[in-house]
Amino acid sequence: MRYRLAVLGAAVLVAAAGCTSTAPEEGDDGPAGSGTGQQSSFFVQADYDRQIAQRDTAPTGPADQPWMQAINPQLVDTAKHKKSGRHTICFSNAAVNNPWRVVGWTTMQAEAKLHPEIATLTAVDAEGKDDKQISDIDGLLASKKCSALIVSPNTTAALTPAVEKACQANLPVIVFDRGVNTTCPVTFIHPIGGYAFGATAAEFLTSKVKKDGKILALRILPGVDVLETRWSAAKVIFDKSDVDVVGVEFTDGDAAKVKTIVNDYLERYGSIDGVWMDAGATSVAAAEAFEDAGQQVPAITGEDQQDFLRLWQDKKLTAVAPTYPTYQWRTPIIAALDILAGKQVPKEWVLPQPTITQDNLSRYLLPQLPPLHYALCGCEQMPGFPQNWGGNQ
Repeated sequence: MRYRLAVLGAAVLVAAAGCTSTAPEEGDDGPAGSGTGQQSSFFVQADYDRQIAQRDTAPTGPADQPWMQAINPQLVDTAKHKKSGRHTICFSNAAVNNPWRVVGWTTMQAEAKLHPEIATLTAVDAEGKDDKQISDIDGLLASKKCSALIVSPNTTAALTPAVEKACQANLPVIVFDRGVNTTCPVTFIHPIGGYAFGATAAEFLTSKVKKDGKILALRILPGVDVLETRWSAAKVIFDKSDVDVVGVEFTDGDAAKVKTIVNDYLERYGSIDGVWMDAGATSVAAAEAFEDAGQQVPAITGEDQQDFLRLWQDKKLTAVAPTYPTYQWRTPIIAALDILAGKQVPKEWVLPQPTITQDNLSRYLLPQLPPLHYALCGCEQMPGFPQNWGGNQ
């Protein structure tokens, strides 16, 4: 087994203001087995082991409603939160700053409209800023109008005190998507998680890439739990394999930056045999960079956005798409209403997390939806579909 980490210029490595690559200089291998860099501080072996096992665990719940399913649920009593009448459901959203979140937010609003017991869905958008989300939550608490509070945290550590403050206000708090470092919310809703996503993608590449084949890993940014765990799981798989990870780079989710990085690596190494990505929004940009360089697209990982799925089918790519389903945006609304009705809910509500493969690719191709629509929205039977999601009848 051998690894190299190439470091490009600072302009390429900047992921966001104040965020730079954690990749060591080439030749700085660190401790034994850490050629992919130091393991993330977010990595927890027990959580990794559990998520890897959960990939093969059958969920409970309606077979045709994965947003209602749960893997190994441990139910908690919510009688103290029971409340009669119509409700104001408050939602502190990290952002609506990428297509995945746009699809999710559209789906959440559609779910809320299905429930006449919701008088108002009050949402505030933190615009990707921790300080704004903390202020947003303070404002919602001060209003004293919320029957329940849903939080999708911008980052994990920074939002933990704000969530704890909301819990202390005796308000039922539902956290979903990204986690926080506290168990005070009534429920934490998420698909299996980043470990499962990252490992599935890495396992695919190690099965398709030749011995000593060169893999480029593209990450969005550091510090977000679902992204950190995706990479830390991939690192475990790569460290046990005989592939050559030649780069681990932050892209800020920017398509132009992705193309620049791929081009720089192609100039440096001549070819790349596999591309691992911690999210799929720029998978098409990565594939196009190879085509622009006159090279065949190597084995590549993506996600369930339509542009990638269509490229995969049209170009007959060697690909896999782990998913982080946007149908999870339905579940917090359902959970909030269950809690306010005094019904038991899972303390950790783990949703199934399907993988798109060559065998089931056609099932997720939705020609009436726009390129950046995420297929696993669970919204196909909702009122207003597909128009409200940007599609054509």
